[in-house]
Amino acid sequence: MFTGIIEATGVIEAAEQRAENLRLSITSRIFAMNDVKLGDSIAVNGVCLTVVGLNGSGFSADVSPETLNCTTGLKLGASVNLEKALRFGDRVGGHLVSGHVDGVGRVTALDNLGAHWRVAFSAPRELARYIARKGSIAVNGVSLTVNHVDNERFEVNLIPHTWSVTTLELLQVGSEVNLEIDTLARYVERMLSETAT
Repeated sequence: MFTGIIEATGVIEAAEQRAENLRLSITSRIFAMNDVKLGDSIAVNGVCLTVVGLNGSGFSADVSPETLNCTTGLKLGASVNLEKALRFGDRVGGHLVSGHVDGVGRVTALDNLGAHWRVAFSAPRELARYIARKGSIAVNGVSLTVNHVDNERFEVNLIPHTWSVTTLELLQVGSEVNLEIDTLARYVERMLSETAT
């Protein structure tokens, strides 16, 4: 589990095909690696990946074809958001994020309002029903509060801190993003569907 509070950004420096999997090598000048070991989970742009190799300034992780098919942004040269897995006793500053991406969204509008940025996204139709005003959503691994929903379109506001310490500052209209809906929404739907039958 993760919290959606990004610890650092990094860059995918290498992407090597290994049988069916893609091995990514990710480096960061500011991501603390002193407590990372083989087998640890790290969220990379919201995707939970297992550390399979370590070097002084980064780590390697294998990505399966299934993960590549349902995510975006895991390619050579991409800037990525990084977060280590939550430990029991850690503060949850964002919301509980599993690192299992539900689908890919797209930026439809991007407005600099001075004190903050307002960003609008389109979500896949099958996910839109889980997105609620004042609810939580993870966008490229970043925990955000939804401020407006209109069918398959939703908006968030990004304060300057979030804008500057994540890769969200690189977004443009048309950019694809990884979306993970709030875990609570999944369980509520499951419970409601069980009581309806």
